[in-house]
Amino acid sequence: MKSDFSLHTVSKGEAATILLKHHYLKDISKGFKSGFNYGLYRGTDFVGVIIFTGFPVPELVKGMFGLERDNQRGLYELSRLCLIPDVQKEEHNIASFFIAKAIKKLRAETTVRCILSYADEGFHSGVVYKASNFGYYGLTAKKKDFWILEDNVYIKHSRGKIKGLAGEWRDRNRKHRYVMIYDKKLRKQMRWVAQ
Repeated sequence: MKSDFSLHTVSKGEAATILLKHHYLKDISKGFKSGFNYGLYRGTDFVGVIIFTGFPVPELVKGMFGLERDNQRGLYELSRLCLIPDVQKEEHNIASFFIAKAIKKLRAETTVRCILSYADEGFHSGVVYKASNFGYYGLTAKKKDFWILEDNVYIKHSRGKIKGLAGEWRDRNRKHRYVMIYDKKLRKQMRWVAQ
């Protein structure tokens, strides 16, 4: 029953205990951004985590809404959502329930003008965001990443020069874009087209 669940603020370290074990991006979850971190509890059992951070880059906001750097407060990315798989199987709609409760808490704690979330096409399509009333804005543009060959193993190069490095360009997974807009002015300024 949903009444058995409660939501509490958690630290980055507490969030990591769920993410490192259960999130599909566990390989990079050691370096995840922290922000407004909320844990879902069933009784005293910690069963899920959701994290809201600022937008990853100011240029994204400029492309979405035409907003300059000094006008980007209140814009959040739902950057991590993770539930223990057994709980997700047992509890119908627990993910959308968790998202709704977390957004309500976030909005009580700070000004929220917009929430963006991505669904990596290599792992899921974002059905939970549709169920949570986010608008769908298509896939991100096609991009490539450079993979470095080190000791006969390919590792994704994160940043910096690639000249002289042994490696290859590979297609990056595209991401489904989901947005929930609370600010009416932003809704009018949205440059992305809903699909």
